[in-house]
Amino acid sequence: MRILMVCLGNICRSPTAHGVLEKLIKDKRLDDRLEVDSAGTGNFHVSEAPDSRATEAAHARGYDLSRQRARQVKSSDYEFFDLILAMDKTNLSDLYERCPPHCRHKLALFLSRSQSGLEEVPDPYWSGSSGFELVLDLAEEVLMKMLICSLITVLACRQTLDIFRQ
Repeated sequence: MRILMVCLGNICRSPTAHGVLEKLIKDKRLDDRLEVDSAGTGNFHVSEAPDSRATEAAHARGYDLSRQRARQVKSSDYEFFDLILAMDKTNLSDLYERCPPHCRHKLALFLSRSQSGLEEVPDPYWSGSSGFELVLDLAEEVLMKMLICSLITVLACRQTLDIFRQ
């Protein structure tokens, strides 16, 4: 499964979520099953590294964003990725406008399954360190749940296949 995280500039929220999921995938040895990337709806920061505040906050929790570089969503992303998660409603609207109709089912809000009470991941760009910590908190919550649900689904499918093989 291929997952794309999307925010406006691809230097704060989406690279943070990308880094969190990348580590979860590596730690759970799911590199052969899950792939993650991030992009922005805007082209403001193309080729730039993530915001240093995002990188520092992520590093303090054991995540590495150093290899990431900002890029803008490409038309081919809609076909290539299986799930495209937008950090806020404006990102989702921008994606929806550019997305071919047959791929729109792949689009969703990142926090659509969160218990945080928030609908959108707040953009920490103009905030202090607490904004970047909140992005990390939300990413860890959502992505851990997503990974657990994926593993449960895989295990259930394996059990079902085992039943049919007997």
